[in-house]
Amino acid sequence: MNAETLIDERALSKLRWRCRRGLLENDIFIDRFFNRFANSLTEIQAEGLRVLMDLSDNDLLDLLLRRKEPEGELDRPDVLETLGMLRIIQ
Repeated sequence: MNAETLIDERALSKLRWRCRRGLLENDIFIDRFFNRFANSLTEIQAEGLRVLMDLSDNDLLDLLLRRKEPEGELDRPDVLETLGMLRIIQ
């Protein structure tokens, strides 16, 4: 996986589908993220987003709102970069 390689249109479409959430607040963050970064999303950032999507809605929202910081398995460069991107577009 190359940090500079952009994901292709098919991978982007699958990622958008994977990011659908049950909590409206999370969906708002994610929609804004895709609106801003969809055309420049790298493979590394996409992997970070996939990891974040494995979280429960409440745990994800806590990270997005900075009520918690990533720790353990989430404290890795791809997740931190993508979470930072999600947070700047509040």
